[in-house]
Amino acid sequence: MLRLRANAVAKFKSHVFGGEKRVSVRAAISSGSRKYSTESPLPESADVVIIGGGSAGCNTLYQLAKRGVRAVLLEKSKLTAGTTWHTAGLVWRLRPNDVEIRLLAATRDLLMSLEEETGHNSGWINNGGLFISHSPERLDEYSRLATLGKCFGIESHIIGPEQAQKLFPALDPSSFTGALYSPGDGVVDPAMMCTALTKGATANGGRVIEDCTVSQIITGENLLGMKDVRGVMTNKGTIRTNTVVNATGVWGRDLIEPLGVFLPLIPMKHAYVVSETMDTIHQMLPNVRDHDFSLYFRIQGKSICMGGYENNPILLNRVPGDFHFGLYDLDYSVFDTHIQGAVKLCPAFGTAGIKSTICGPESFTPDHKPLMGPDPTVSGLFHSVGYNSAGMMLGGGCAEQLAQWIINDRPERHMFAYDVRRFTPKQKKALNWATERSHEAYTKNYSIVFPHDEPLAGRNFTVDPFHKQMIQYGAVMEERHGWERPGYFLPDETVVVQPYDWYGYYDHPKNANTHYEEALKGDYTFGFSEHHDLIGEEALTCRHDAALFNLSYFCKLFLTGSQAKEAAEWIFTANLDKPINKTIYTCALNKQGGVEGDVTVSIVESGLGGLHDPIFKGRGYYIVAGGASAYHTKCHILSAIQEKAFRAVVSDHTEELGVLSLQGPKSREILQKITDFDLSNDQLLPMNSTAILTIKINPHYSCNVRVLRVSFVGELGYELHIPEESCNDVYNALMKAGYKESLRNAGYRALYSLSSEKGYHLWGSDLRSDDTPIEANLGFVCRKEGDYQGKAIVDRQREHGVSRRLAFFTLREQVPIWGLEAVYRDGEIVGHLRRGEYGYTLQKPIGQAYVTRSDGSPITSQFLQSGHYQIEVMGKLYDADCHQRSPFDPKGQRMLGIYQ
Repeated sequence: MLRLRANAVAKFKSHVFGGEKRVSVRAAISSGSRKYSTESPLPESADVVIIGGGSAGCNTLYQLAKRGVRAVLLEKSKLTAGTTWHTAGLVWRLRPNDVEIRLLAATRDLLMSLEEETGHNSGWINNGGLFISHSPERLDEYSRLATLGKCFGIESHIIGPEQAQKLFPALDPSSFTGALYSPGDGVVDPAMMCTALTKGATANGGRVIEDCTVSQIITGENLLGMKDVRGVMTNKGTIRTNTVVNATGVWGRDLIEPLGVFLPLIPMKHAYVVSETMDTIHQMLPNVRDHDFSLYFRIQGKSICMGGYENNPILLNRVPGDFHFGLYDLDYSVFDTHIQGAVKLCPAFGTAGIKSTICGPESFTPDHKPLMGPDPTVSGLFHSVGYNSAGMMLGGGCAEQLAQWIINDRPERHMFAYDVRRFTPKQKKALNWATERSHEAYTKNYSIVFPHDEPLAGRNFTVDPFHKQMIQYGAVMEERHGWERPGYFLPDETVVVQPYDWYGYYDHPKNANTHYEEALKGDYTFGFSEHHDLIGEEALTCRHDAALFNLSYFCKLFLTGSQAKEAAEWIFTANLDKPINKTIYTCALNKQGGVEGDVTVSIVESGLGGLHDPIFKGRGYYIVAGGASAYHTKCHILSAIQEKAFRAVVSDHTEELGVLSLQGPKSREILQKITDFDLSNDQLLPMNSTAILTIKINPHYSCNVRVLRVSFVGELGYELHIPEESCNDVYNALMKAGYKESLRNAGYRALYSLSSEKGYHLWGSDLRSDDTPIEANLGFVCRKEGDYQGKAIVDRQREHGVSRRLAFFTLREQVPIWGLEAVYRDGEIVGHLRRGEYGYTLQKPIGQAYVTRSDGSPITSQFLQSGHYQIEVMGKLYDADCHQRSPFDPKGQRMLGIYQ
């Protein structure tokens, strides 16, 4: 790696968004080993044009060329000249997410095989890694990582301070309490890696053109009025192409904003220092990550490269376009916190001296995850930016998925956490929101990942019509998809999320009101939450009396038009040839048969012009989907309509309709008090149907709402979809009507417990885009007649079986589970929990996992029922019972109003 030898480092005097002083480095990066075109003419056309010659671009070129795609990489300077050249290059194997573990494994496998393939050393060094712990909670987190790693064959060990010191003698064992050792971790040299990747790519027909600046992405408009890519304009000419990959790193926003495309991408200064040589250091010592001190050690020869994530990073507005191989002076007033921690952990570091400092721009995002995949507003434009200083370790795995995305329309893995469509257009345009959230994500990068933590930044971005009433009733709010939603309710308390105080930095005073933060601390555990019993009261009230859930952030769409029927039948798996007002639960699949969304679709006719009852021609479809993936669901539907050129329109009423879900044995009795509609007549409003009801607010005023008789918790219940102007009145009327029946508000913590207990799916957890309906036990929602996207896969699996299948588990002991715990059958790991909850009615911990057969044979009922199952929680095995479906109300009697 190229190093700077700085004589003296001046402190910045500029404000957080002020002007930048920079040091430019014009050194040759392995120039003798690379020969790329700078003068030859551009190709007239290409299948794919990749803009940006860093890790993301080089990895993408390699993966596309390997698959026979005519791909061209354009770099405005030299390869790695942006942010890649100065990266630390750490590669870890363990993350608290199964998809990320697979992505890291793909990168590592590629790094280990590149030299044999290309004849060029990839710069990979397998020196291992140590995670340092200073608290029991941190060691619990490491135990969870180690358990999940076992599911993927990753060796790791929880060790004591003395054992850690044997692996890294310069550590002070008295300064920490334990560690996680992962011998398969390592480090990579970015310049060597990119050289090996591009050598492999060009051998397969890929092209690299340096000193080629793209000035414009040329777009047109397709037959349905959507922008699409037609080519790129550069200082060397124009290339015709229908596919462009934006891999421009910290410049990721610059080229696309003229197209009306926005990304929540925030540049910041990120730094590390390189020590003088140290006698106790050598290259094969493990890299170190001390999450509690928020710092890392990367071994470079006989030196330590030390960096971390501080609470007051220097935020940048934009990075100059010609900032090639550039660095900033290091501001020690910002960086000093890392030096203090490093000296505590490794006293010898404090006396070694600093040889050089590396402070460069990096791009960060609101959730500290990359921005990838197809842009929903410009067909043919893909993104691969915002790697949050993790581009080396994620680059290979992400590029492999992006190549599949481009070629096959979808990646192999469930990439929603990286998919640019996880952010709404409103979020992507809101620079202040993105800056706040990216700052907090940066500062909390090394924080413990508790199951129910919540951000403090960017809150109250989107609130529903019931928000003030939720707060008045004691709601402790959660944030999903930019929306506020109630997590649970603290009786007789008011918990208000405060404006972001930037942790007291940048001249912002810290908030005096910390009530919300104190409530969050009750969940800072891997044991049962301090709010466990309170959430249980909400859940059991729903089972015994009635509970009111605010589902307003759910996605609410109307599909209409002359070919709405054809579009619905192609997009959705279930039989939608049903009478008007019938509501159907169904899936929407991708071309590989994976579930892109599970929704309810109500067959509706033209109404009177209300938001809940619009006017249209012909048959319409009212689609309701989960809120956390609302925009993704909408984009999937629109994409299918675009691809098939259906004459159909999707109208989004998500922000205009509030939703209250009244659930429980007394729900009919409560709702009947405020409507003249005969709810007892199942011919008028049977299970899984919809109707327009008139709600009596008072003797002089009433309003119309759409009611769906559906349940996400397995009880008799009704969803009221209410025009915004009537929301508060309907809420108050319901609470008044339900007072004597013990009606209470309930939040999403109770909702998810109840739904899991019933065995219902939660998209993104136990149902994902890499799961098929047959694997997820949802074959019953897939019709056998007609055609729909992904049907060929479903039909094949229905006929031949599947080698993995979703199963439901209950633990025999009172041990909290959260997901990611390993599942054993007869002593062999067969999967991991995708989801963990507590079933308050069953009085047991419950979870869902996909059980896999190692021999690839089909999973049968006999196989699932015959084994002895155990769940590994924090390194300890607990006996568990496996069920093919939840033991709670298996016949579904309660939803019919049959209570015994």
